[in-house]
Amino acid sequence: MNEAILQMRQITKSFSANKVLRGIDLEAYRGEVLALIGANGAGKSTMMNILCGIYQEDSGEILIDGTKVKFKNPTEAIDHGIAFVQQEMALMPTMSIVDNLFLNNFQVKRGLIDYKSSKKKCVEVLKKLGCNYSPDTLVKSLGAGDRQLVQISRALLSNPQIIIFDEATSSLTLPEKERLFHVIEQLRKENVAIIYITHMMDEIFSICQRVMVLRGGITAGKELVSRVTHADLVKMMIGDKVEELTGSRQTVGKTDKAAPVVMKVEDITRKGVVEKVSFDLREGEVVGLWGLMGAGRTEVVRCITGLDPIDGGTVSIADGKGNLKKIPPKKMIGNVALITEDRRVDGLALEMSVKDNMTSANLRNLTGKIPGFLDKQKELAVCEKYVKELETKVASLNQPISTLSGGNQQKVILGRWLQKDLKVFILDEPTRGLDIGAKADVMNVIHDLSKKGAAVLVIMSDIDELMSVSQRYLVMHNGKIVKELPGGSSQTDLMAAALQ
Repeated sequence: MNEAILQMRQITKSFSANKVLRGIDLEAYRGEVLALIGANGAGKSTMMNILCGIYQEDSGEILIDGTKVKFKNPTEAIDHGIAFVQQEMALMPTMSIVDNLFLNNFQVKRGLIDYKSSKKKCVEVLKKLGCNYSPDTLVKSLGAGDRQLVQISRALLSNPQIIIFDEATSSLTLPEKERLFHVIEQLRKENVAIIYITHMMDEIFSICQRVMVLRGGITAGKELVSRVTHADLVKMMIGDKVEELTGSRQTVGKTDKAAPVVMKVEDITRKGVVEKVSFDLREGEVVGLWGLMGAGRTEVVRCITGLDPIDGGTVSIADGKGNLKKIPPKKMIGNVALITEDRRVDGLALEMSVKDNMTSANLRNLTGKIPGFLDKQKELAVCEKYVKELETKVASLNQPISTLSGGNQQKVILGRWLQKDLKVFILDEPTRGLDIGAKADVMNVIHDLSKKGAAVLVIMSDIDELMSVSQRYLVMHNGKIVKELPGGSSQTDLMAAALQ
């Protein structure tokens, strides 16, 4: 094999006390597609963010064509021939294709933007990818596949030597995937080095020549794709040690199949995102919604709680008499408790106080003798009750919630919903970004909810944490629930189901 165009040697990276990368070596070669895989949190994205100049390594070195480089920002990485096609569509939907391609980088003539030259270049690069849209077409009118091609087109403008694709097919249909694979093969034949991050096993065996596996910030394996099997890769990703149930796992218990159903989801569909998702939640059970990045877990939660629109399906919630009643997703919040994936974006009003955030979902029950007016004593008593129960560290209930740590912010959100006495709790990454103590507190809340008869649907990317609370698992892949597993299932069972 030719000398590597890219070498990353002994790369380390920590965030506070969390060691994310622990001395990783990576090589990429011209005319090769390298699959970079690993479970959630293995270090893939951090590694690529370092290569693209978004993060800087703590130690180690990067060599391009044998020359040592250190990128202080993404522009420096681009100047060295590195392009990044990210999973999230980084496009302006209300702008045209040409505006998106040349944003802050238009062709210039005599000090003025040269639209004619820019549009000509735009047509050339789109044509190369088999895309015949006019440069003036608005991005919002394009499908997911064509938007992805626009992102690739933007990457190709800099004539990159190395292109990174991060979960490039997560929102594409089968024909769109096939077109993308054709583009990747074309780039490979043009001697471009491609790093392909994916959770889709079939894609690895279809388009990649070599595979590198990360696990817990270390290199778990490197091999030619032709020399490994599906089972080999799963073993590299999770290790081949025999798993034993920990004490916390043993206390989880099993789902009581005789318990009444308190939530029924039927055929929830959002085209191109989730497809005919159906499941039940029973009283007193904790159900882990498991899947790898891009599987559609958060998307399902957003659909059933009305945060995102749906194209079909129904959600039913048990009333006080145990009868299931269909509720439109847009009216779901208030009938179920929801902790969203990103608490700072859509879980908190950061400019408001701890008190206001904690009581925001329960104002009707906190009114006084005069209808429509808040009883300040009631409000204060409720806040003090849940601050104490959840051991939330606050200097004052009136301090801005933005001043609290992530763990204490999460406890405020939990307190908001615990006061509602609801039967269904949906928790999306409730322990993300929390320290060990705060994580333990959240886990205890989940266990307590189950003991009190609530049904809990929980998403956690940390498989060990998920297994410590779940009595049953729903496994997602590519927007669908592909398997249901009992609480005693192993990590191998969960990973194998998610990687099918």
